[in-house]
Amino acid sequence: QVQLVESGGGVVQAGGSLRLSCAASGRTFSSYVMGWFRQAPGKEREFVAAISWGGGTTVYTDSVKGRFTISRNNAKNTVYLQVNSLKPEDTAVYYCAAKYGYGIPATGAPSYDYWGQGTQVTVSS
Repeated sequence: QVQLVESGGGVVQAGGSLRLSCAASGRTFSSYVMGWFRQAPGKEREFVAAISWGGGTTVYTDSVKGRFTISRNNAKNTVYLQVNSLKPEDTAVYYCAAKYGYGIPATGAPSYDYWGQGTQVTVSS
């Protein structure tokens, strides 16, 4: 069992930045692929970024490439999402997710085993 707790969301003006964090419980954090997803009001949950167990492989959805960076610190059981050059369309609840295994970071939500409660990111124009 893994418990995930996100933090770092907030209200920011367009062009601004935030650093989202996701703290995981348990001693096997390094055994999990970690991902970030987001869900805007009235829309389906969508993939944002994912990172392999060791951090060597990262995957991003096209709309955030060059603006968002996913990273992890296995010693701290934490995964991060640095979000820069924010746009109003980035407004959403951002969720952290964990997928057991050492494979390629998955982009589909059903592939993930555990989810956090989410953190709200609001970008004003």
